[in-house]
Amino acid sequence: MLRLTEIKLPLDHPDDALRDAVVARLRVPPGEVLDISVFRRGYDARRRGAIALIYTLDVAVRDEAAVLARLGGTDKHVGPTPETSYRLPPTPPAPRLRPVVVGAGPCGLFAMLILAQMGLRPILLERGKVVRERTQDTWGLWRRSVLTPESNVQFGEGGAGTFSDGKLWSGIGDNANRIRKVLEEFVSAGAPEEILYVSKPHIGTFRLVTMVEHMRAHIESLGGEYRFGTRVEDVELGPDRAVRGLHLSDGSFLEADRVVLAVGHSARDTFAMLHGRGVYMEAKPFSIGVRIEHPQGLIDRCRFGPQAGHPVLGAADYKLVHHCKTPAAEGRAVYSFCMCPGGTVVAAASEPGRLVTNGMSQYSRNERNANAGIVVSITPERDYPGSPLAGIEFQRRWEERAFAVGGGDYRAPAQCVGDFLAGRPSTALGEVIPSYRPGVTPTDLSLCLPDFATAAIREALPAFDRQIRGFAMEDAVMTGVETRTSSPLRIRRDETGQSLNTPGLFPAGEGAGYAGGILSAGVDGIRAAEALAASLSAGVLAA
Repeated sequence: MLRLTEIKLPLDHPDDALRDAVVARLRVPPGEVLDISVFRRGYDARRRGAIALIYTLDVAVRDEAAVLARLGGTDKHVGPTPETSYRLPPTPPAPRLRPVVVGAGPCGLFAMLILAQMGLRPILLERGKVVRERTQDTWGLWRRSVLTPESNVQFGEGGAGTFSDGKLWSGIGDNANRIRKVLEEFVSAGAPEEILYVSKPHIGTFRLVTMVEHMRAHIESLGGEYRFGTRVEDVELGPDRAVRGLHLSDGSFLEADRVVLAVGHSARDTFAMLHGRGVYMEAKPFSIGVRIEHPQGLIDRCRFGPQAGHPVLGAADYKLVHHCKTPAAEGRAVYSFCMCPGGTVVAAASEPGRLVTNGMSQYSRNERNANAGIVVSITPERDYPGSPLAGIEFQRRWEERAFAVGGGDYRAPAQCVGDFLAGRPSTALGEVIPSYRPGVTPTDLSLCLPDFATAAIREALPAFDRQIRGFAMEDAVMTGVETRTSSPLRIRRDETGQSLNTPGLFPAGEGAGYAGGILSAGVDGIRAAEALAASLSAGVLAA
């Protein structure tokens, strides 16, 4: 087939416009075109009121070689369709010990899937609960201010991505086959087929719950084994520092020599245990800030103009960045993070006495507010020097402050944008009703943010308002704090995918510092499984 890119058509084009555009691009009679499939569909909204759809198409023609020869390489947007199907690596010899995956988020899920599809009968250890029970516990925090430390937005089957917008796009561009594998497996598990071709696919929380269950059943049918409510307490290492097994929270010992570590960015006790065992890790940059909410209609009108509400476009999103210039925040970047159209701000705490926010949307994205993190970049060298665990302590300090300022009962501190910019506490909220549950406390967000973050966000909001008129509206609501933008550390791995100094340990996913969302975490889980399989085929672990 031929791959055609940058096919631009009006938003409301007729059905036959795609075929007409293909015929014109290839300069062939209509009868020469046998089949057209949409590989990707996005939109160009730079001209409000004249929004265009941008297609990437795969086209079958009667004589592909003749078409390419006639074009003579003059059109860079026409070429052979690249191979994007995923193929399992060669099956290694059956190991004496079953491979182990720690963590049931997207990374662990896809590591399990690949290992199970290779017939290796992996074992998954998850400290939290199955996804349905975990959902009930999460609602316990949102509705009754009761936190279950081992079962919440961060811990349990599905990982943190289960309670998010379910976004399935990423900046990783060199993993087309693995990306396609993730998307196709999600469709097989119940995701809408459109995630295979829309440019910014998403699923939403309710669909993710069912999909995770279906994938677990499939993995178990292939010989995989799940053990929920099982936390890894310690890693036993041999004299050569190679993994020999895992001590578990139920008092048992699981002999293992190959372990995929896919614990997510909030497994702070696990990171401390690994650091104590001498596993090489280093602090890495992340960001801190707040969640901001606007009426979704305002964002739709600013982004889409008179075409706001069009069913093909759906709820509008945005992506913003500002590089600070004022002395108090010089050199900092402020940017929007994890934007959730038509969604809600959610309580994402995983430790008692600490408060964390995040964003979530359902597939419909039909809630009244848009929300996004507005976060400030921070670095180990500048903001939390010292131990690889220093970033965790930095997060905890501001999460504890937010918990106290919010009232000590998991209500979140909140402030109107107008008050925040004027440097005065909010005593009441206005037109924009905050979606965070179990509720908010109007206050002064500068009490639970570093001074530089307050200064940076105050500088950025008027700049963002120049891009999206109304972004700095008086009654927009900011809720704090957002601290879990990414892992505060990286567990370094070598070219074999193993820890630099702990053979048999395969750090992977967001917690290990190698992913940033559902799609990239799933892709890294596939990569980890491939690395583990390669070590079995080679018959040796890293030196």
